[in-house]
Amino acid sequence: MKKSLFVGGVNRSVGAKSGMAVLAAASALVFGLAGCAKPPGTEPGSNSSAAASGGASSAAGGEASSFKACMVSDSGGFDDKSFNQTSYKGMTDAKKKLGIETAQVESHSDADYAKNVQSMVSAKCSIIVGVGFKLSDAILASAKANPDIDFAIVDDNRPDFAAAKNLKPLVFNTAESSFMGGYLAASMTKTGKVGTFGGAKIPTVTIFMDGFAQGVDYYNKQKGKKVQVLGWNAAKQDGQFVPGEDGFDNISGGKQVATNLISQGADIVLPVAGPSGEGALQAAKASGGKVNTIWVDTDGCVSAANYCSNIISSVYKAMDLAVQNAIVASHDKKFSQEPYLGTLEDDGTGLAPFHQFDGKVSADTKSELDTIKGDIISGKIKITSKSQPES
Repeated sequence: MKKSLFVGGVNRSVGAKSGMAVLAAASALVFGLAGCAKPPGTEPGSNSSAAASGGASSAAGGEASSFKACMVSDSGGFDDKSFNQTSYKGMTDAKKKLGIETAQVESHSDADYAKNVQSMVSAKCSIIVGVGFKLSDAILASAKANPDIDFAIVDDNRPDFAAAKNLKPLVFNTAESSFMGGYLAASMTKTGKVGTFGGAKIPTVTIFMDGFAQGVDYYNKQKGKKVQVLGWNAAKQDGQFVPGEDGFDNISGGKQVATNLISQGADIVLPVAGPSGEGALQAAKASGGKVNTIWVDTDGCVSAANYCSNIISSVYKAMDLAVQNAIVASHDKKFSQEPYLGTLEDDGTGLAPFHQFDGKVSADTKSELDTIKGDIISGKIKITSKSQPES
């Protein structure tokens, strides 16, 4: 069952330009280089498990609340310009709203997850949010062992989560918004080739790639064109991924994969690879304007502003609002295990503004994207990705 996010007065719809501008400005307070790219108590290269004791903080100017919201990142860290960073913003927004304590711990490898979650339990957290698919086992085990603590997990909703009544999944149907991103890319390419690659072959990655490829296919059918997608074959569920043990934390590897796609003719690239996706931004920037990107998870012109001139748009997930609402619900004793599903309909996912490309995206394309959004919401357009979360 879908639950709408409380947006706090900010309209997340891509069609509401003024609302998105407010969102971008608000996000910039957190994502700015001098802001919260590094969470309080977390220094680059440090053992961030220390944040369980030294990284906790309460709202400035008020008494410390007995309620403490806590977060564990995956190995991308809180400054990943992507889903960890956006989720962390949700916790800091909740802190400002409620005047609560917060604590956080960064993970540097998969081996850190269980101990980092336990460190938040030991820190007497009221709610613990795990960011990312890969924390699922650790979060589920801890939720079962600690029924008096609320837990939330970003980007996963497994059937066995039902066994933990104190665990809330926060998931997003990004196949819908990526479909729009694929249509946009197909409308903007000059070479007739667009590309995509992932950090790992997992559902929360391939869902973007599926939607992107299907959006390109839809453009081709509508326009009688033959734009090619490099890096992903939706029918075979196979494509290009960043090499190495952790494809999400390999910027040079991401740059190499992007460069390979560019060498094959792709002039627009969608990286779905967390921090490794910055490699695609680097490759695009080095092209002198010949290659551009569509970013994912958050508005890239906010989280990676120095690359904005090469970001046409971004496929966002409203993880900040989903996290904030889970924390508020826990604080207000209204927490439930009912999954949150972000969709185009509730603005839990969508396309960010075009920023520097606003004058380059044609009026026809903008109108067509609005129509496509409505048709996806109504069910007129069916997206077939097997990675879509259930409603």
